[in-house]
Amino acid sequence: MKFKKSIQTLLLGIVLSFCLFLSIQQNLMASEISTSSDSMAETDIVSDQKGFPKLESAVDQYLMSIPSGYYTIAKVEDLKSLMANRQPLLVDVREPSEYKSGHIPGATNIPIRTLARNLSKIPSDRPVVLYCSAGYRSAMGVMTLHLLNYDNVQGFPPSFAGWKDSGEAIAK
Repeated sequence: MKFKKSIQTLLLGIVLSFCLFLSIQQNLMASEISTSSDSMAETDIVSDQKGFPKLESAVDQYLMSIPSGYYTIAKVEDLKSLMANRQPLLVDVREPSEYKSGHIPGATNIPIRTLARNLSKIPSDRPVVLYCSAGYRSAMGVMTLHLLNYDNVQGFPPSFAGWKDSGEAIAK
């Protein structure tokens, strides 16, 4: 039950962040439009009287845009296959102390809080897979990177716990 609540909180946070992003973008575009035009082209996002997108409309558009699978690799076997065939960058977004206590072999540690400062370490020309201890931080990282135009990023929701529980090798 706690895990479900964490996922719901994460999704709400992502949606609200995206709505804020849309609002900022819309305000920037609106400020660039000449005031000499009395009519503006309608967009798919319904706006309130001040020009801000209505939350419900923005949330609906965002949720409808999420593809099936939510940018995830759902099974340990699927991750192992990807690792064997496509050589993805595997990113452990946990804290350094968590990483040092054990991680998936070949993973690079980039804590979630430092993700934006380490974009130079994240390639855009090959698969990138993020994981953490339970899926919460990696989901935030995946959505963050997608907002930054990385379309090659997926999360591994079974995370380190799923990898460990399946009996796979652990690096230290």
